[in-house]
Amino acid sequence: MTEPQIYEGHDLKILADLPNYYGWIIEVFRPYIKGRTMEIGTGIGTISKLIFDDTEELILVEPSAHLTEYLPTSISKSPKVSIFNETLEQRLPRMADHSCDTVIMVNVLEHIEDDGSALKGLHRVLKPGGHLLLFVPALQSLYSELDRKHGHFRRYHLAPLAYKLNIHGFKIHDKRYFDLAGVFPWWLINTLAKKTEFNPAIATLYDRFFVPVTKFIERFIVPPLGKNILIIAERAALKPE
Repeated sequence: MTEPQIYEGHDLKILADLPNYYGWIIEVFRPYIKGRTMEIGTGIGTISKLIFDDTEELILVEPSAHLTEYLPTSISKSPKVSIFNETLEQRLPRMADHSCDTVIMVNVLEHIEDDGSALKGLHRVLKPGGHLLLFVPALQSLYSELDRKHGHFRRYHLAPLAYKLNIHGFKIHDKRYFDLAGVFPWWLINTLAKKTEFNPAIATLYDRFFVPVTKFIERFIVPPLGKNILIIAERAALKPE
């Protein structure tokens, strides 16, 4: 068995203090978070803290054990929380069919080389009517050295990702490009200038001033592009072969 990965997670610590950005994501996801929820790629608990009160049971899957040490004790010691320091590929075979109401993955699927097999496995463990909540980086043209350094195999485009979900048995409830305003800064700083680290000051500035405006605008328009993709998918029964 492959040993749990050692990932320092410096970027997670820099990006953890972005309340507007992560709050926006979870605001869209929240109506679908319920019951027995599994979060893949827990990291230091940025998303876990936001969804904790919405769940009856919370399964946290994070291969880097030292990162989950940053979880507040109110989560890590909660009787409703189970923590597994494993990869998704290690955890899925140990899980029963139809055992989760919700699976949430924020900036995780791009780290998995065989994402099709991962989606097939997630379909198996979700209950009928359960939801997969996905948030991934968008636009392969934005792929940068920073993506490579942080273990991203790819960035996604909306239609092919939705198709991939469909062929693995998911029904799409919501699919959208997300954070149109972030496309140009990402391209300028990371793709063109080839920066390989996140700048805490720029991240904080963007979260404080740009995200609220972008969120307001995207309430009224469907962006044709975005720095990320957000998808809400429901588990549907696979058709017999």
